[in-house]
Amino acid sequence: MNNDITSPLPAPLFPGMPFEGSPQAAELIARINEFLYGELAALAREHGIDHENAPDKALLQQVWKRSHALGFYGMTLPQKMGGLGLSTLDHVLVKEAIYASGSPFAPHVFGELSGPPRVGALARMATPHQMQQFILPVARAEMAICFALTEAEAGSDAGNVQTRAVRDGDDYVITGAKRFISGSPFADYAVLMASTATHDDPDPKKREVTAFFVDLHAPGVRVESGYKTMAGQTSTGNIVLEGTRVPAANLIGEAGRGLALALGRISVNRLLHCPAMLGLAQVALRDARDYAQQRHQFGRTIGQFQAIQHILADMATDWAAARGLMLATARAIDAGAEPRAESSMAKLFCSEAAFRIADRAVQIHGGEGIVQGRRVEFLFRMLRMYRVLTGTSEIQRNTIAKELMASP
Repeated sequence: MNNDITSPLPAPLFPGMPFEGSPQAAELIARINEFLYGELAALAREHGIDHENAPDKALLQQVWKRSHALGFYGMTLPQKMGGLGLSTLDHVLVKEAIYASGSPFAPHVFGELSGPPRVGALARMATPHQMQQFILPVARAEMAICFALTEAEAGSDAGNVQTRAVRDGDDYVITGAKRFISGSPFADYAVLMASTATHDDPDPKKREVTAFFVDLHAPGVRVESGYKTMAGQTSTGNIVLEGTRVPAANLIGEAGRGLALALGRISVNRLLHCPAMLGLAQVALRDARDYAQQRHQFGRTIGQFQAIQHILADMATDWAAARGLMLATARAIDAGAEPRAESSMAKLFCSEAAFRIADRAVQIHGGEGIVQGRRVEFLFRMLRMYRVLTGTSEIQRNTIAKELMASP
């Protein structure tokens, strides 16, 4: 049984399956794998980092800077900012390969929680001042940033932001609280959404949500962290603002256009969560297969029993079907489409299928699978979260139905 997250590079699940991406993506994956299974695996062993023991900020900064030096950290940025100009298809394939490594550093190779992916889409509307002070330092791994939208009353209802920003001379004074903000415990700044409306109106069309760059070390700001998600992660925190003064120069784009900024690439953003789920699901499937070939009962391996073989077959089919939907949606986006329904279908199906795979992996492991510290037990918890994170399954169904009912 292999529960070592720094194990040697695994063989593909189905060697005959052709690679769907470009030669550039294949070469990039090979180089990233050397980084994951070489330097980062050694770093994890040296510091005792695994899925239950997260790295501190100093260690993360070391990983970010090394990844940047190797050309990985900003690879998802536009080419004019030093990125590789990857197609959506290549992006999802590279990200899937990163998560399929099982590395605890997977989210940090290109700064998914607190790095370039958080600011790349802002470049087209950022002022020269904002480019120099916020966006370029993040792209160079000199600074970390998080995205702060969610609140107690603003989750699925993204526009119901209660945090208020009131203009006062050359500043805005911001008061409110953000919850469950990924990357906030080690971020320096936040792209933060606040209401700049001068009245309370329940009509979502009249809500004025504005985006700001907010210094998380400024007076009146505190990040409350230390709690863990069900997967044992400590990379999430709350941001509390008590009369925090933010320069008006930190307003991003136009006032009242923050929600459009947040949701402007929603089809792409929903899709880009799928490769993480399917990479982790691949780890669960691989572990279940390997365990079935090693565990002996009644004089033979449990993988020789048809009941186990059928479970593995269903897991593999779920994974392949979800992956096919993900890749088809990526191709549609690259072709210039706006596949809102398809991206929601991908997020819905990938999250549900990935959790089914993890659930069955635990079943195959039996007693070993329910012991904390085992990788499949962690994957079960982690993949359960994806059915809630970044838009619940129910919200995805709403979007799919809305698009379907709107069809001529």
